[in-house]
Amino acid sequence: MTSHAHSGGAQKIRARLLAAGLVLGLTALTGCSSAVKEQSAQDASADVQDGGVLRLGVPTDLSPTVVFSNTAEGTNTLIGLVYDSLIDYDKTDLTPKPALATSWKLADDGKSLTLQLRDDVTFHSGRDFTSKDVEFSIKNTFADPAWAVQLQRTAAAVTSFDTSKPHEITLGFDQPLSNIFDLLDMVPIVDSETFDQLKEGKAYVGTGPFEFKSWQPGAKIEFTANKDYWGGAPHLDGVDVSVITDANAEVSQLRAGQLDAIVGGANRDLESLRKSGQFNVEPYEGADNQIYVGANVENPALKDKRLRQAIAYAVDRERILDEVYRGVGRANSLAWPEYSPAYDEELDQFYSRDVEKAKDLVEQVGDVPTLPLGYPAGNPNLEATAQIVQSNLEEVGIKTKLEPVEQAQFIQQLITGNFEALWILTHAYAQYTPSTLAVSAYPFNADKNASHYSSPTYSKSSLAAWHLTDPNGDEAKGVYEALSKELLDSAFLIELVTTYQQVSSSTKVHDISWSKRSELDLSDTYLTD
Repeated sequence: MTSHAHSGGAQKIRARLLAAGLVLGLTALTGCSSAVKEQSAQDASADVQDGGVLRLGVPTDLSPTVVFSNTAEGTNTLIGLVYDSLIDYDKTDLTPKPALATSWKLADDGKSLTLQLRDDVTFHSGRDFTSKDVEFSIKNTFADPAWAVQLQRTAAAVTSFDTSKPHEITLGFDQPLSNIFDLLDMVPIVDSETFDQLKEGKAYVGTGPFEFKSWQPGAKIEFTANKDYWGGAPHLDGVDVSVITDANAEVSQLRAGQLDAIVGGANRDLESLRKSGQFNVEPYEGADNQIYVGANVENPALKDKRLRQAIAYAVDRERILDEVYRGVGRANSLAWPEYSPAYDEELDQFYSRDVEKAKDLVEQVGDVPTLPLGYPAGNPNLEATAQIVQSNLEEVGIKTKLEPVEQAQFIQQLITGNFEALWILTHAYAQYTPSTLAVSAYPFNADKNASHYSSPTYSKSSLAAWHLTDPNGDEAKGVYEALSKELLDSAFLIELVTTYQQVSSSTKVHDISWSKRSELDLSDTYLTD
């Protein structure tokens, strides 16, 4: 597999087009056609205003010890603003586009990948970006088990690095890695010289459009524009992030003009904002989030898969989608989006609600004790979901006790697999190559997951998906079908709905975007009066 991108010119718009991958495959950027396109782009941006600081509200703080985990909005905002990745996926498919890597060639046997790197990139400290920074970043972030990141197995499977050329790197693997481009989309390129300060929350130095300025734990994170950004200086002068753990307060401050944009809030409130016509509310389409019920299979009652299957049949997914998420998303039994090579329409609706079948399974199991059902405290969407699930389960003979847990503690429980019985949370990664979910995500990882579920068939299906030479080929279809059927039958994780995080903003905020990782992209965002 080979991809090429042409180097950018001096003009800011051309640099941005390159960063977005829009010039991929063109034979030239010169000539009449190119001039017309550039002029059109310049005309379209005639009303863009430079300057101003975006005031952004997020519901969770920066968490330095799990900064690469994609589990909190404050942390995701930091990663999205400060760091770049080697490639960027398009939001609606799995086509890699150039970022810090301009082109690449995957060996025919799938065991090595050579990337050409940009030669005009500097870290915020002024140091030049080279191939050695790629090696350092993979080894010391995602591959290091100390960070407990969700792609650790894939990062650790990169067994060799050829950095003999400053702007070329060859990654070697013992076996094909079907999700290697997922890793390159997610790994942030970090600065080795300040890396020891990162975990302490003192310094975050990347190559991205914004520079980290300061952090007041539990209160504020400040960023300033990187005027020397290789993709063109941002329009904004900076971003001030306020940590607002109360969802109602976050929405209220946006309404009152105290904030320009927010990430979070109850979907019912966001629906009201959108309908008012005074605010823009945009779902992170392409950056799917799945709401699910997790089950600890070591719990004596939940060890019997019939009880887990009863839960899967009992939950009213359509009600959850309509009442809690206000129709933003879809109900599903499997996590794969429709563009995923693993998507199967019939399997996706396998657990359509069937109260009588659920009751029958519960009767087969026998007496079931009251089961704790945990969820993150202060999250109105997950709290409302938990209440509906509790009601659904009681209807079929399963009693639960709701247990709200503080967000940071809840994430730690997820990472360590320390749940007593049931829990409700969101997961992502289904929007990537299917093997990423099965071998990397905390709730799914066949090697070690939060449910403590393991089986020879699940491990076999996961590894088969992971080591595909062509993750989109004919062989892959059978592998993905086996994986999906194992997930449905085992029901250690019960999918409810696929939805999207949403960003809400006043109408004076323009061109907010996001990555497939649910990280805000404010490189082209601007404010108007």
